[in-house]
Amino acid sequence: MKRSGPIRQRLTAVALAALPLLTFPMLGLPQGEWFGFPAGLVYLLGVWGGAIALAAWVAERQGR
Repeated sequence: MKRSGPIRQRLTAVALAALPLLTFPMLGLPQGEWFGFPAGLVYLLGVWGGAIALAAWVAERQGR
């Protein structure tokens, strides 16, 4: 059996941490407008972008 490395484990943790934030109950919470845009859209794109940025940061740190 192939063992997963620490980078793969960290990326899995990022995905599992972002998953509950992107489910319907959390997406239904923001209401109104933020910065002139619908709050749900700003929340969705913010969480999604944050998860991508965190995953990129984790993947780039592999050599250190």
